Amino acid sequence: MDNALYVGLSRQMVLRREMDIIANNIANVDTNGFKVESLMQKTDPAEPAVTFGGPRPVKFVAADLVARDFGQGALNKTGAPLDMAIEGEGFFQVQTPNGPRFTRDGRFTTAPDGRLVTQQGYPVLSDGGGEITIDAEKGQVSIGADGTMSQGNELVGKVGMFSFANQSALEKSGDNAFRNSSNLQPQQAETAKLRQGHLENSNVKPVLEITRMVEVSRAYESTARMIDNAADLSRRSVERLGRTQ
Repeated sequence: MDNALYVGLSRQMVLRREMDIIANNIANVDTNGFKVESLMQKTDPAEPAVTFGGPRPVKFVAADLVARDFGQGALNKTGAPLDMAIEGEGFFQVQTPNGPRFTRDGRFTTAPDGRLVTQQGYPVLSDGGGEITIDAEKGQVSIGADGTMSQGNELVGKVGMFSFANQSALEKSGDNAFRNSSNLQPQQAETAKLRQGHLENSNVKPVLEITRMVEVSRAYESTARMIDNAADLSRRSVERLGRTQ
């Protein structure tokens, strides 16, 4: 009987982890550039307690990896000259105290010294890896689809858009950004297009996530009932075996 309890408990632990991920998706439905996540699962074979006629091995449920959908989110027009969105595959590169990071969140602004920075104050890097500086006295900034920035007839720089051959190399690092956790070098996102005055919405589908939340909640309750029934059956078996004949 203990094997059934342990398998049920392992399932509940995975469901709790899945619920946390779904809740995080829903919480970030309005976060620019956020990418929806889902939990991967696997079986974990293990030797069971000694049970005559019981299966060997018992297969427990275990959480595996977190899958991330990098699909395009809808573009929202803001009209702000330094708001940028990437259409297609690609990421902006920003320089943080902990090294370069990659993001789809294009809510950029300028620092007091004119550098193009993120909302956290991190410099946005050009296609060559350098910082971009804007002189407010030279007028409105115009940004082309290839990321080229200009003020009037003067070229300011080119916003870098980078892609990875294997996006599993990207690992969440906070502030709606990713770090490169592999030895793969980012490449220029040749097919990506930059849209000035737009921001990319998250690709979370709220109705789908709420449906998943209900399914996980029901599965958790069903597993809890199974554990209760197995425990009750074990208790009654012990009581009957312990009775004086």
